[in-house]
Amino acid sequence: MATRVSILGATGSVGRSTADILSANRDRFSVEAVVGGRDAAALAEMAIRLGARFAAIADERSLPALRASLSGSGIGSAGGEGAVMEAALRPADIVVAAIVGAAGVRPTHAAVQAGRTVALANKECLVCAGAPFMRDARAAGATLLPMDSEHNAIFQALGRHRPDEIEQMIVTASGGPFRTWPAERIAGATREQALAHPNWSMGAKITIDSASMMNKGLELIEAHHLFGVPPEALGVVVHPQSIVHGLVSFSDGAVVAGLAVPDMRVPIAHCLGFPERLGTSARRLDLASIARLDFEEPDMDRFPALQFAIDALAVGAGAPTVLNAANEVAVAAFLEGRIRFGDMAALCATMLDRFGAATEAGVLESVEAALALDAEVRAATLSVVGTA
Repeated sequence: MATRVSILGATGSVGRSTADILSANRDRFSVEAVVGGRDAAALAEMAIRLGARFAAIADERSLPALRASLSGSGIGSAGGEGAVMEAALRPADIVVAAIVGAAGVRPTHAAVQAGRTVALANKECLVCAGAPFMRDARAAGATLLPMDSEHNAIFQALGRHRPDEIEQMIVTASGGPFRTWPAERIAGATREQALAHPNWSMGAKITIDSASMMNKGLELIEAHHLFGVPPEALGVVVHPQSIVHGLVSFSDGAVVAGLAVPDMRVPIAHCLGFPERLGTSARRLDLASIARLDFEEPDMDRFPALQFAIDALAVGAGAPTVLNAANEVAVAAFLEGRIRFGDMAALCATMLDRFGAATEAGVLESVEAALALDAEVRAATLSVVGTA
């Protein structure tokens, strides 16, 4: 019987790569639902190509265009937040959670509460609401499969080892387009320069986070919740080739690393096929032709966003929620040309100071409480951006 898959965030970069894997393995998978943001044409094309049973578009104003594009296909459709939740809860064996940002928390949480297997590409679920999200996943018997390349590499490196055998987990960072730039030049970087990632093809928000190295900080927070490793056992190493994606050091001195070419189809295929392996058309790794792998410590002075994320993880409670909300607003403002690249980290620091009470233990007793704090921080950050 075919494995039923739903894709939340189907028209983004991860969603499109997921569709490529599903299209190449039609005998193994059927598609229950696809979810998009506002691009009705792209969502309809994907729904038809994959033979999905249902298509949901978050922007309800785009629903007429979606229905027109799906006319005669027999594919059901709906729009708005309720439609996204319906898609998340439809009967699927695997839900791919690839909606970017905190917007993906509520539907992904719904799938988790329904006990689904969730292939998690949305790190904000665990950055924004980590403790209650994981608690609810355990209570529902849900399975979380890490789809981010770094966490997937660590997941594969871990194997069946016990937590008490782990000394350290390391995620690698390419260093982005500004790895060798001086601080003054980074602060004034343009939108086009920040979006020119040297190794990965990703959506705009994640690409900007990679350029500031905020993305690595968010990945550390995700790893803490996903693998149950204390903050002090987590680290980041800059690796410009993006071949080694994650490493695990064990108590006997052994280090196991996950290596692959920088292609999201590799971790996506691992999650969709788990515990078996799916074939992909990804370029094969040829270490001899690469010839060298370089590693260096991250520079916190030039990339302060990473340090803010590490500090927020150490503080815990609502600090990561505050950081994530402020960062999402800051990135959007930078992409819209309202603030400079260097202003993003400064905005995050301002909000972490302003919402210091959110770091108190017990402040995030539920996912809804985390989302309420997220909304409050967004409003406050927007008020600052409006006067910037």
